[in-house]
Amino acid sequence: MNSTLASMTGFAQSEGERDGFGFLWELRSVNGRGLDLRFRLPPGFDALEPGLREAAVKVLRRGTVTASLTIRRARGARLEPDPDALEHVLALALALAHRIPGGSPPRAEALLALPGVLRGASEREPPDEAETQMVTAGFATALAGLTAMRGAEGARLASLLGAILAEIAALHAEAAALADTQPDALRTRLAEQLDALLRGRDIPLPAERLAQEVALLATRADIREELDRLASHLVAARALLEETGAVGRRFDFLVQEFQREANTLCSKAATTALSACGLRLKAAIEQLREQVQNVE
Repeated sequence: MNSTLASMTGFAQSEGERDGFGFLWELRSVNGRGLDLRFRLPPGFDALEPGLREAAVKVLRRGTVTASLTIRRARGARLEPDPDALEHVLALALALAHRIPGGSPPRAEALLALPGVLRGASEREPPDEAETQMVTAGFATALAGLTAMRGAEGARLASLLGAILAEIAALHAEAAALADTQPDALRTRLAEQLDALLRGRDIPLPAERLAQEVALLATRADIREELDRLASHLVAARALLEETGAVGRRFDFLVQEFQREANTLCSKAATTALSACGLRLKAAIEQLREQVQNVE
């Protein structure tokens, strides 16, 4: 089967380092109703998000995708105070000192030791042109890796879906053969029930009346329409496996139609053999539904 099916699950990463600047991209993708892109960028790199998002939308259609960027700078060891944080803690310390009789003013080293007051000198610096190019190229590499992994998962998924569809087709053929035996089974069952009810009583039962009842029951138990629709759904499902692009939503809707026909077939089953076949059919369709949830 030459399928272009893609899964919504995958993972990829890329990293690079040059002149004391390093980065690490990690992309994770899981199932989602639509395409939900979530970027986790360090301070100073937020301006890159629109371009990165545009690149991702071109190759991804569905899934919840988290893209995390980690930056390393050798010159980040030099520390400097965060003006906003320092101003805030200083105001709090002065206010508290005024409230305490004889309180001494806050000491500088005590304020600088508070969490968040000191930070790396380059921690919030925006990237320069060379760093931007490195990070953007790294994202493209990670995105290509994620797409490749989703495609490989999709190929395995297509093989599994094909096997499940083959099982459903076999159960469909079995149900069609069992459906042909329903009228005779209904006649036998009805005759046995009437014999039990009328046993010991001299009440004649016209054969044509029995034939009418059997015909009525057989009409109610006729599953040819359900079998015809199941056959058409099988054709449509196999066609989706051969399509290019995101087919997950259409496949999910089609599985709902599979389930509807299988439920009706089970409700109309007049023999234990057909009921058992219908239950196996519903189980196979449920397996199909579970796997289709992963299709992009």
